[in-house]
Amino acid sequence: MVSTTSNDGRSSMRSPSHEIEMNELQGRVESNNQQLEPTDQGPAAWRLLCIAFVLSPCYGNYYSKLPEFSENHYISVVGTVASGISYLGAPLTAPFIKRYQRFQRQMIWFGWSICIVALIAGSFASTLETLILTQGVAYGLGFLILYYPILSMVDEYWISRRGMAYGMLCSASGLSGAAFPFVLEKLLNTYGYRTTLRATALALFVVTSPLLPFLKGRLPVSRHITAARADWSFLRNPLFWMYTISNVAQGLGYFYPSLYLPSYATAIGLSSVEGALLLALVSISQVMGQFTFGFLSDRKFSIDILITLASVIAAIASLALWGLAHSLAPLIGFALIYGFFGAGYTAMWARMSTSVSADPTATPIIFSLFCFGKGIGNVLTGPLSGNLLFPRLELESYGLRKYMALVIFTGGCMALSGMSICSWHLGKRILPLG
Repeated sequence: MVSTTSNDGRSSMRSPSHEIEMNELQGRVESNNQQLEPTDQGPAAWRLLCIAFVLSPCYGNYYSKLPEFSENHYISVVGTVASGISYLGAPLTAPFIKRYQRFQRQMIWFGWSICIVALIAGSFASTLETLILTQGVAYGLGFLILYYPILSMVDEYWISRRGMAYGMLCSASGLSGAAFPFVLEKLLNTYGYRTTLRATALALFVVTSPLLPFLKGRLPVSRHITAARADWSFLRNPLFWMYTISNVAQGLGYFYPSLYLPSYATAIGLSSVEGALLLALVSISQVMGQFTFGFLSDRKFSIDILITLASVIAAIASLALWGLAHSLAPLIGFALIYGFFGAGYTAMWARMSTSVSADPTATPIIFSLFCFGKGIGNVLTGPLSGNLLFPRLELESYGLRKYMALVIFTGGCMALSGMSICSWHLGKRILPLG
């Protein structure tokens, strides 16, 4: 495998993607030279992708709606810890999976079991600390161990259409977010969180346990050959750092609309049902946006143009539609546009990774570092939001005054994410590399 670096800092391969796959395969196939399933097509590839789609959603935190926890201002920490672990733990998980690839299926079963146990254990919690340990730490670790081996299997089957595959997986959380909150809220209000968590654990067990035996990678792994050492030379590629700046900036602003749209809607006199509807619209448009951008990233569209488009339009929607909204109509417009373009960014991580390096040992690590970058924003959302909200509400003011700084921060982060890519190309024109 021969790798070259072009003047714009992107790594390129002299051989096509299928030859890259064959080079990686040389050290991994068993001596019996068994027949491999085709990539990017065929029943096996689609079966794996569909199962991964079912297992992708990470369920949210709705305890703040309950009398037992509604008075505790730190209840949102539960969800933040769970999602933060799944993001921030990615760089540690990717090399581990690469090193112990033959145990991927065991990792999936182990992580899945932790998620089930965490839900059941959480049903016995009576304090916030216990909820954080069960629904936060334990569930987050379980999902981390479960999900990234599945992504590694997806990488083996989906190569030239990997953007589409990742867009489909990313959209799974949006699809569940459109319906699952309404079901959970009904169950929580009717039966309480103890029964709801046990019912969720049972449903998760019944739906997913029959699927796990069908999760299998495309490439056989030799028990006697040590996996190739990952190539970290991408750290010297300026494009990686430019994407990292863009990604961290996007992550810093991304989560606020989902957290504050319901309270913003309530502040302008809308009902709680309309607030929930706005979140559902964000989730539905997220599904369409992530699949669309993932699909387009596989085509001949410039990935940098797609990144800039997604970020800048999300910024305009935040600063114009959200900040100036005093009724339901502009908030609906914001929910649809922001969900489509803001969430579409994540679906392009796969192609951003291959733009930085075409080495198959490096791209999973690059992807995990992008996860880590967004995790930084996820973890800082809570602490930052406390300083961005004004105490006084003024209905005629921009952002109702109370949310003004938060709206500007969200839009500013999105704009910075897109403009950093523009500055990269502008810098190449002024100071050409090489």
